[in-house]
Amino acid sequence: MKLKVDFVTKLLLLLAVLTLSNFAYAQRTVTGTVTDAESGEPLIGANILVIGTSTGTITDFDGNYSIKVPEGSTTLEFSYTGFASQRVEIGNQSVINLALSAGQLLEEVVVVGYGTVKKSDLTGSVTSVKEEDFNKGVFTAPDQLIQGKVAGVQILNNSGQPGGESTVRIRGNASVRAGSQPLYVVDGVPLDGRSARPGVSASDLGQTPGSNPLNFLNPSDIASIDVLKDASATAIYGSRGANGVVIVTTKKGKSGDPRIDFSLTAGVSSVLKTYDVLNGDEYRQALKDYGLTGGDFGGNVDAQDEILRTGGTQNYNFSISGGNDNGNYRVSAGYLDQQGIIMNSGLKKYTGSINGTYKFFDSKRLSVDFNLLAS
Repeated sequence: MKLKVDFVTKLLLLLAVLTLSNFAYAQRTVTGTVTDAESGEPLIGANILVIGTSTGTITDFDGNYSIKVPEGSTTLEFSYTGFASQRVEIGNQSVINLALSAGQLLEEVVVVGYGTVKKSDLTGSVTSVKEEDFNKGVFTAPDQLIQGKVAGVQILNNSGQPGGESTVRIRGNASVRAGSQPLYVVDGVPLDGRSARPGVSASDLGQTPGSNPLNFLNPSDIASIDVLKDASATAIYGSRGANGVVIVTTKKGKSGDPRIDFSLTAGVSSVLKTYDVLNGDEYRQALKDYGLTGGDFGGNVDAQDEILRTGGTQNYNFSISGGNDNGNYRVSAGYLDQQGIIMNSGLKKYTGSINGTYKFFDSKRLSVDFNLLAS
């Protein structure tokens, strides 16, 4: 009887070992590396999960991982905080390397003069327009980038002059005598509203049209424009913000390999409608028909054709940026040549900028920001 029990026990143990060995044989190991798609740096602590099971692992300090995939499982899911999750079919692969891209921000951050806050935490009315939402085309001033993009903000060109001044009204006219132009703030520095170009008196013809106070900026260097539309602007900037505040934030360098951007845009402009007027011969005949006398200065041209033209515009922009954990930089240059539709009118603008952020000490608690712009 004892011999029979020992035999049954050994048989059960043998079956158990065979079952475990078959289970172990059914599993296979998948290895690989998880990196940042933008910078190429390894992601530490990224999650890898076998879909349909509780089997998972994380990457080490070099972004490497190793995971045992049970028989029948076909998909791995890769996830990391701040990055978009991805699922990959395993197939016959034993090595799977993956680059994760940054995901969408859960909370949009806007600039409000005294810092940056989450948009959901704001009590005032603020509209933020990012680079990807800007108007497309050839522009001479930043305010044209958001023309028609912000509710309650009206932007009108005062004249057809290249680089001419614009009228910006935020929620209508707020003042009868003190002016209604908003306050412009560029990278935290409030502007006084003056233009770099002086006004010129043309005697009896009056003053030359005003120019845009933001002409010194290159629209291609702008990352975002935030518009403060209510009384919260006066709490930050005082009476200068009574008509609203337009906050312009320029682009900065990002960590990673050097990035070079070059763009070329071109366009033409012409008068939309001309008046039907008399030429020289027709004018002289009209004087004769009505019995009027006048001097005959000769010539027989259409005055509008002699004054107006089809103006060409070309815009070139170049930038290089990069950085690492210790700092970043961005250098840019731009050239704009815009011909006006009136003969001998136009705008040529040369811009250059350099900015950077550098951090010191191992703790990175001391940093220096600088921004130099010439126009």
